[in-house]
Amino acid sequence: MIYGGGLYVVGINGVKYIKQNLNKLNDKKVIVFATGVSPFREEAISEVKNKNFTSEEQKHIQFFYLRGGFDYNKLKTFDKVLMTLLKWKIKWKIKRKKELTPDERGMLASYDQSVNFTRKKNIDEIIAYVNS
Repeated sequence: MIYGGGLYVVGINGVKYIKQNLNKLNDKKVIVFATGVSPFREEAISEVKNKNFTSEEQKHIQFFYLRGGFDYNKLKTFDKVLMTLLKWKIKWKIKRKKELTPDERGMLASYDQSVNFTRKKNIDEIIAYVNS
């Protein structure tokens, strides 16, 4: 069983349904992947796994992270509001002369121009796991 959802902060969209039905999938390979704009960093991926799954759930779920894209103009109103708040937070950091992280710089740039980091080859690791 393969499920994928977008990342919202560190939460995987829709993963609650998988967690609620995990006991019905005990005899199956369960794969969950998340898509996000941030580059792959082990510490960030660990945080996503730990925020979304208990240590017991992690024993039954193989997790993958795939880099996705972001287009502010295609967001729904609620998501635009959230992202505008994030943008203000980042700009406030600039006004206070605080250094931005690479993710913050990238996020700020993506408001004006959509970004797409999807690559077909990124699913190769998932395919290899399914075939193992």
